[in-house]
Amino acid sequence: MFAKVEITGTIRSLTGMHIGGSTQFAAIGAVDSPVIRDVFTDQPMIPGSSLKGKMRYLLSKQYNDKTKMRQTPNDDDPRILRLFGSSEKNNVKRSRLIFSDMSMSNVEELQRQGVSSTEVKFENTINRLTAVANPRQIERAVRGGKYNLDLIYNVEEPEEMVEDIRMLCDGFRLLKYDYIGGHGSRGYGKIEFSNLEIDCVIGEVVPELMEQCQKLLKEVGE
Repeated sequence: MFAKVEITGTIRSLTGMHIGGSTQFAAIGAVDSPVIRDVFTDQPMIPGSSLKGKMRYLLSKQYNDKTKMRQTPNDDDPRILRLFGSSEKNNVKRSRLIFSDMSMSNVEELQRQGVSSTEVKFENTINRLTAVANPRQIERAVRGGKYNLDLIYNVEEPEEMVEDIRMLCDGFRLLKYDYIGGHGSRGYGKIEFSNLEIDCVIGEVVPELMEQCQKLLKEVGE
């Protein structure tokens, strides 16, 4: 059996978030480190690659055998490879998860409150030997920004579906207590997930499996 289920929800930034954009050209006085933006709306976004990469990294720390050194992502635990795939020669595995880019969805709501979708935070580093300051300007997507989460999960082995979704939920929890983007150790990039729902969009999945997966997803937002 092959089917596709869609997992939707909301990602809300609890602190300013910096996922860096292009810095190839910067006029005098411009922000040193801008955020990545959707080319059509010019609003901040969370690339699907950023969410996927950070989630896989955290899950690898959680699930990989701690006694073995993992040289590449292709050496990850088989359960991680099922979800995220492998590019190993002669052993290529297709990812069961498909991530979409996420643009900020509540820009108008923020504007009604008199808040812009981004802010510029001034930071300094101090040379310990000379005491010379090195000021810089970092652009952040503001806290309170909301992003529409949209994932596709390919149901290839129904008997593994619940275990796969449980691991995905672990990824959501790990991200909740970590950060996404840069400068997380200084308070940037804290997020939360809410309104997580699962829906079969192609093929058929046994209702009992869907109910178990929906229960797991709801527990993430509680």
